[in-house]
Amino acid sequence: MPEITWETPFCGEGNSCFRIGTDDRGRAYIAVNGEEDRFVSDSVDALRTMIADIKAGKADHLL
Repeated sequence: MPEITWETPFCGEGNSCFRIGTDDRGRAYIAVNGEEDRFVSDSVDALRTMIADIKAGKADHLL
């Protein structure tokens, strides 16, 4: 498993707390806070787009 540097958790309303991380290869990771061993990985741009869409209300049912 690559070494992932996790950022401070981002917590929305309720119990929705997520962490974003990156590795030395430039891959991005997103995980539920406290469960960093189970994550989704993609390019930084792909995860940034997903988060922007969620914030815009396009995919709020995913949270």
